[in-house]
Amino acid sequence: MRGRKWQFHLGAAALVTAITAMPAIAQLNLGSEELVAAGGGDIAVLGYSVPSVADWNNDGLPDLIVGEGGGAYPDAKVRVYLNEGTAEAPQFSGFVYAQSGGVDLIAPGSGCLGLFPRVVHWDGDGRKDLLIGQSDGIVKVFLNNATDEAPAFDGGTVLQLGEPGSKVDLDVGYRATPSVVDWNSDGVKDLVVGAMDSKVHVFINEGTDAAPDFRVAAEAQSGGSALLVPSARSSPTVLDVDGDGKKDLVAGNTNGELLLYGNVGTDAAPTFAGYVPIEADGVAIDLPGTPRSRPCLCDWTGDGVTDVVIGAADGNVHLYMGVPTDGIPAVSAWGVFAMLLLMLTAGTLAYARQRPIRV
Repeated sequence: MRGRKWQFHLGAAALVTAITAMPAIAQLNLGSEELVAAGGGDIAVLGYSVPSVADWNNDGLPDLIVGEGGGAYPDAKVRVYLNEGTAEAPQFSGFVYAQSGGVDLIAPGSGCLGLFPRVVHWDGDGRKDLLIGQSDGIVKVFLNNATDEAPAFDGGTVLQLGEPGSKVDLDVGYRATPSVVDWNSDGVKDLVVGAMDSKVHVFINEGTDAAPDFRVAAEAQSGGSALLVPSARSSPTVLDVDGDGKKDLVAGNTNGELLLYGNVGTDAAPTFAGYVPIEADGVAIDLPGTPRSRPCLCDWTGDGVTDVVIGAADGNVHLYMGVPTDGIPAVSAWGVFAMLLLMLTAGTLAYARQRPIRV
């Protein structure tokens, strides 16, 4: 485990008071790491892997969708691994590339990202589409012009931002990692995008669910200011982790960690107060080096328990299976202590964390 330097001043009485007053912090309960295999060997895509799970061919089984490229591979593509096993035990052999205009769908990859694909239903026609985050910070939607059972896509459209008549390309700078979520609980899809700048960019849909219209750029908030994922290259996914009816935030980062931000606001107006590291088999997830962890929360085995797949610089697909428990598990004592240090209690707690950013 990498070294961490902590500096804090906290009286014993204040610590006891804070622990007593603090609500329970729920956590994902994950088992040890596995690498997803296909055709008898571990999956290793070209460049940086970005996995997600969707039923690509409508056979009722979870399939694996993996973005690749970046680094030495500028032609970024989307691999589709069809599940040849069961819903409870996925198995894969080969893969095909997602198609656009009769050829492999390609986006410009550079640096530490090829492309960041997510299967979505964008335009309300009942066919799955592809949302693609690009290394240059642009986000595109590729609409399905084939069937829902055998998707193929058009040439892609850059998402737009701004008032009608003065739209510009929606651009988060570099390393766009988008996902669709109803952020403000108004019944229509919104857009949440991570980026190299550490922020979680939020774009509220002021149109309809079938015709999204993004006019204003905002940022997820933590403690009254922009939430900044440590070590940069935020890769967020949104899910109610603790079962309290409010959406929480799980983020990957440059350092290969997985961080949980609990929602201390409401489901319609999320806000956050620090994070706890997500653990697997009792140890905080922290992939070696600076691998750029890019997570997707899913149900890998159809048991109703949240699992996690993570992409990284090694091109592998890292799988952490959820462990069923009675009720919602609490975070470890280390995690509780870390959260306490992150929540500044007036007059009782002063905290500063020092950790160099790995590049």
